[in-house]
Amino acid sequence: MPWSPRAALLWDVVLGFGGTAAFLIDLGADLWAAGQYVVSGRYLWAALVLALLGLASVALQLFSWLWLRADPAGLHAPQPPGRCLALLHLLQLGYLYRCVQGLQQGLLVWRQEAPSEFDLAYADFLTLDISMLRLFETFLETTPQLTLLLAIVLQSGRAESYQWVGICTSFVGISWALLDYHRALRTCLPSKSLLGLGSSVVYFLWNLLLLWPRVLAVALFSALFPHYVALHFLGLWLVLLFWVWLQGTDFMPDSCSEWLYRATVATILYFSWFNVAEGRTRGRATIHMVFLLSDSVLLVVTWVTHIAWLPGGIPLQMLLPVSGICFLLGLALRLVYYRWLHPRCRREPDRVDGACGLRSLEWRRLPQNRRMAQLAQSFFPRVRDEAALPQKGEANGVL
Repeated sequence: MPWSPRAALLWDVVLGFGGTAAFLIDLGADLWAAGQYVVSGRYLWAALVLALLGLASVALQLFSWLWLRADPAGLHAPQPPGRCLALLHLLQLGYLYRCVQGLQQGLLVWRQEAPSEFDLAYADFLTLDISMLRLFETFLETTPQLTLLLAIVLQSGRAESYQWVGICTSFVGISWALLDYHRALRTCLPSKSLLGLGSSVVYFLWNLLLLWPRVLAVALFSALFPHYVALHFLGLWLVLLFWVWLQGTDFMPDSCSEWLYRATVATILYFSWFNVAEGRTRGRATIHMVFLLSDSVLLVVTWVTHIAWLPGGIPLQMLLPVSGICFLLGLALRLVYYRWLHPRCRREPDRVDGACGLRSLEWRRLPQNRRMAQLAQSFFPRVRDEAALPQKGEANGVL
């Protein structure tokens, strides 16, 4: 194999290892913070950190287990027996098992001089699932933990060393998940065209710059009214869940587990944009941005009218203009990205966050991740060929 493909395969392995390491470091930082809260007698803060960690972990294991059971028998051979896999997920180790499995497959492909198309496709299959799970973990655990951490810092007026570590690891985890998800979506492009470093950097920046003001607004409201932030989240989450349901998602293997996916997407939409339906996405994205911006402005206005409640150890007056600049810059980069840098495949209208276009009959005999293929249909516009896409009812895996 030429050096360039081998270098690309090695880079995929390095990114996979880095993502797993970032997950473990972020987990360690959260446990460290929870331990410090217990030692200092702040049991409520410790309970909130552990509760967010536990709920996100359970959701992640459910997704992983449901996907494994929905995949065709023999696709992942060799693998542990079903009871062992169930035990791994029950012990909250299912996601780490998938990360190890993906790294093993990546190393296997990289070491081969001429890897088969099946091995390459199977490596992509595993990578897509891991990237999706990592994105779910980011918005179910890392982003809420960052919001909680900022609220605690704002409420106390100072930040301890372990809190700074938590803030840094959270931003690294969010950044890595966004970049990894962007890279994974490229795998679903039929042309396999390179996204380029500039495209990835701009995609990461506009997501992060738009996410930061939202997280800060929720953190400010949480610091002022810690008893009401749960009601605020629940009210918006129900509205977003209804909106996701209206779009008729079809991501999970059955209708019951589909509600788990919809609930997760509603949580993501509480913080950021995530497209889940085919069609013209510009209108839906605009509605969501206006809705989230209006809510954030209301939260900030509430903070401004009660600014005396917060301690003066942090330069709070700088937060509003800095957040406003971040939002405007993020919005400008988003427009630049979708105008000039967003990959577009040939002969296809708008598609779902996370889809594939033209595939040969030979490709259809290879492992195909229908879950991410459906998502990418909305993410990459002007790429559509219904005959080549996995149809509803087709098994995820080898077609």
